[in-house]
Amino acid sequence: MARGGSFGARLYRGEVSYEFVGRRRLWFALSGLVILISMLALGIRGLSLGIEFRGGSEFTFTVPHASIPQANAAVAAAGVTSTPIVQIVGGKTMQVQTEQLTAAESTKVQQSLARSFGLPPTQVSQQFIGPSWGGQITNKAVTGLVIFLVLVVIFIWAYFREWRMAMAAIVALAHDLLITVGIYALVGFQVTPSTVIGLLTILGYSLYDTVVVFDKVRENTTGLVIGSRLSYSEAANYAVNQTLVRSINTSVIALLPVGGILFVGAGLLGAGTLKDLSLALFVGIAAGTYSSIFIATPLLAALKEREPAMVALRKRVEARRASEKSRAGEAGQAGAAGAGSQQSDVLQGTPEDEDGSATAVGAGAATRSEGSNRAGPRNQPRRGQRNRPAGKRRR
Repeated sequence: MARGGSFGARLYRGEVSYEFVGRRRLWFALSGLVILISMLALGIRGLSLGIEFRGGSEFTFTVPHASIPQANAAVAAAGVTSTPIVQIVGGKTMQVQTEQLTAAESTKVQQSLARSFGLPPTQVSQQFIGPSWGGQITNKAVTGLVIFLVLVVIFIWAYFREWRMAMAAIVALAHDLLITVGIYALVGFQVTPSTVIGLLTILGYSLYDTVVVFDKVRENTTGLVIGSRLSYSEAANYAVNQTLVRSINTSVIALLPVGGILFVGAGLLGAGTLKDLSLALFVGIAAGTYSSIFIATPLLAALKEREPAMVALRKRVEARRASEKSRAGEAGQAGAAGAGSQQSDVLQGTPEDEDGSATAVGAGAATRSEGSNRAGPRNQPRRGQRNRPAGKRRR
């Protein structure tokens, strides 16, 4: 915990920084590849619509040992040519969904399933869902999605006073939708009303994470054009780093229970009614976290960098850094030249001083030697008066 907290604090202060906005082309390419795969899956395999959307007949019964191939064979024996959709719920309950059948055909399927699994016909319940009801559900789902997106645009524009942020948020939401729907097409999960609920939920979650990052971007870019220290992309990248740990922690906390529902509830316990909702939530939360960091903010920076004021700001930042680099280089050259000159003088003066000192020492020694060998009268000390006899003078 201490290391994580320290790392988050260093990210917030800017001591550690990862480049997200500057590498936006890489992130856009990766997202484009994933979206392309999702579109191919939709075009080739399509979505497996639940009975609530397409209409049809549904048969439900409980057996000790459920077998999907046995249920398919029983439906085929009743004369139904289309392949049914069979699900095992809770390990013992089977749901068999077929196309729209008449009353006589439904009775045949009911009796065939009862004989195949050794049950009384009354224990095989049947339910008919008309296509008109499924169409209403589809229209309501699409209407709810459109209303949600319109409200998102209005909210972000009103809150941030910036249409570019609204556009970036909508692109991130569309990114999350396409990836989630593509995953549904790849794995073959049925699209049910629970799936629609999950999609609307992840859109709200993705929007929440994006708004948090955008709020920090707005804080870092307020009054940015007045100075010349950071460009808009650099300030936006700083905001992403400041909110990175928070986004990751929020996503992990949200993914843990959803993953438990998906892998434990639907996978191990066989709660089939939960897998449609949990898969949409799991994929959507992960894609929403990715889009708020790697798509929404880099796209916003790309749109803002086209403004004349931001272009001028970037030029000023580049000019200032070039000037600082030039001055630093000149100062370094001047310091190197001064140090080199001083070192040269020291290297050149050392032998001269040594020679001069040696010469002086030699000359002094020679003078002393010559003085000691020179012949001449010796100065005798004068004899004092004390050696003369008292009272007598020399004439």
